[in-house]
Amino acid sequence: MNGMNRCDIKAGLLVSIVLKQDQRSGKLTEGIVKNILTKSPTHPHGIKVRLESGAVGRVKKIGV
Repeated sequence: MNGMNRCDIKAGLLVSIVLKQDQRSGKLTEGIVKNILTKSPTHPHGIKVRLESGAVGRVKKIGV
């Protein structure tokens, strides 16, 4: 699971995301999914989520 399919991501899952400001470096941020922000079933750059910490980014890894 790579974070490109919305059906793989649920609230409460531990994921690694890349924040907007970290897209160039590829630095990942870990956290628990609070909301799924992407409405489409798939996205080539990863599904956008909000973590419980408030950070918003695209999922790169599921189940860190």
